[in-house]
Amino acid sequence: MDFDPSKFPTGVSEQMEPLVARVLAGNPSPYTYTGTQTYVVGNGADRAVIDPGPAIDDHIGAILASVGDAKISAIMCTHTHRDHSPAAAPLKERTGAPIIGCAPLVLEDDGPRADESFDKLYQPDQVLVDGETVSGDGWTIEAVATPGHTSNHLCLAVQESGALFTGDHVMAWSTSVIVPPDGNMSDYMASLQKIYEREDKVYYPAHGKKVTKPRQLVRGMMGHRKQRERQILKLLEEDPHAIIDMVPKMYKGLDPRLTGAAGQSVRAHLIDLQEKEIVALNGEIWSKRT
Repeated sequence: MDFDPSKFPTGVSEQMEPLVARVLAGNPSPYTYTGTQTYVVGNGADRAVIDPGPAIDDHIGAILASVGDAKISAIMCTHTHRDHSPAAAPLKERTGAPIIGCAPLVLEDDGPRADESFDKLYQPDQVLVDGETVSGDGWTIEAVATPGHTSNHLCLAVQESGALFTGDHVMAWSTSVIVPPDGNMSDYMASLQKIYEREDKVYYPAHGKKVTKPRQLVRGMMGHRKQRERQILKLLEEDPHAIIDMVPKMYKGLDPRLTGAAGQSVRAHLIDLQEKEIVALNGEIWSKRT
């Protein structure tokens, strides 16, 4: 991995802005980069914890230390991959705080991300719909429905500061993996357009650095996906292809551990193009319709 772990200490509360602190979990991987970043919102009598992360005792202890004497009044999850939500249950047990946020979602097969598959034990006390809010002492968090990476994905916006917690929808180090059948490229692109049209000032992703020029990044991400689509269509104009043959042509120098994830994103593009009747599938071979 292309980072120095000593520069990203786990178990340390970092103050990102007056209303936001960050605690990094000790779960780095090719899919999580330095690990899952849990955020603590508030500076008054109570706090909201966003994406509590994996159920690692040291990480849960670090979250509680970050909160100090304040009360945790909401445990909030952007989605239910196992690097985001499993710590919600033990944190609730220790604090009594309700679990609020995305809907539960469990699939038998989540493609190549076996290490970060869906959290089967996630049980929210309250599911937020688009535009619904949760409030505490000096903070208000709004749910922004952003399906695509997963169908239950939410971003969470702090109305007082203009911060948007983007989960895995927008990350500062990598594009999001879209794994069908639950991951949907058309929904993902629509969700990118949705947050592009918002006026959030800063993004705090679950993986990677904070984003201080959010609209510029999102515009680039949409352009990147459109470029991938053009690559696919160019390959299919030359010859019919199986996905396994497309990936090495499209992703030069790819970490071999990410080959399966890249193939799933290609498949998500192809399914989107198939629904638009631009490409067709015969067995495992994709071709461009004429």
